[in-house]
Amino acid sequence: MTTTQSTEVPTKAALPPATSTAVRVQNAVIKYGFIFVTVALFLYFALSEGSFRESATLLDTLRYVSVAAILGLGVTLTMAVGGMDMSVGAVAGLGVSVAAQTMVVQNQVGAVAIIAVLVAGALAGLLNALLIVVLKIPDMLATLGTMFVIQGSKLILVDGQSITPGMTMDDGSTAPGRFTAGFLKIDRGTVLGIPVSVLVFGGLTLAAWVFLARTRWGRVLYAIGANPEASRLAGIRVGAYRALAYVLSGVLASIGGLILASRIGQGDVSAGTSQLLEAVAVALVGTSVLGRGRPNVWGTALGAVLIGIITTGLTIKGLPYYTQDVVEGAVLILALVFSFTLSKRRTA
Repeated sequence: MTTTQSTEVPTKAALPPATSTAVRVQNAVIKYGFIFVTVALFLYFALSEGSFRESATLLDTLRYVSVAAILGLGVTLTMAVGGMDMSVGAVAGLGVSVAAQTMVVQNQVGAVAIIAVLVAGALAGLLNALLIVVLKIPDMLATLGTMFVIQGSKLILVDGQSITPGMTMDDGSTAPGRFTAGFLKIDRGTVLGIPVSVLVFGGLTLAAWVFLARTRWGRVLYAIGANPEASRLAGIRVGAYRALAYVLSGVLASIGGLILASRIGQGDVSAGTSQLLEAVAVALVGTSVLGRGRPNVWGTALGAVLIGIITTGLTIKGLPYYTQDVVEGAVLILALVFSFTLSKRRTA
């Protein structure tokens, strides 16, 4: 008598129901937890403070975060290639000074100021690209150096003082120009009741998403960030794409500078200083959205909205301004837990 043996390959034992449920819950927390936090905070402030629900307040919140969000988009692009642009705040501040110098001191129209600011941002990005791609300086160190150079250059450009319409010049004359009405509409104007700066924020977010998620260039940037050596062996010009990311970041930072200049209406020498931390924060927060664990445009936009909700809600509740930094820092830590700690446990 012969016996036959089963050739069936043993299958992996199914997870116990309790374990399976726990895994599903953990995956849901990783994927949707940060969105839940954002919605929960919004509902909390909306239900507890009537003024928070007003459309004017919500639009002002988006207007307030538009600069940090746009700068955050630039940081997101550099994070996609495995880097980090620490000069975005300084570039935005440079844009404020260049705009004021062009219109107030040189008495040029707003369109000339816009072009000058965008060119200054692109040149700052090129400087970063030169240091990182050509001179092989690590991204963070190179952009920190650029940050200090730009901050110092900005002070030299304006002799260490803010530029205001009607100011007395070094030769005793009065500054001939002013911020034009059209330029001031960049932040103060509205279209169908929506602030122009909010529309710029939305348009740039959409354009950045299309670029990163729907074009070959964007996919190449992500590939370089994941494995630059493999990308190089695949024939990708890694240096050129990394340079592109930093130039785009510089241009986006300069657009944020245009909004800042329009908002404050003078060449404030301290403008942009506080924007760096918020820009980096919203980009890092964005990595936790939908459990992606990588820089992404919609995550950055949501991170900016969350920062705005927290700042506006705490301000309406009358909490001191210094408590906002504590809350924003706690939110950033929570986002990093979603992005790194919990996601690593899921993949372990």
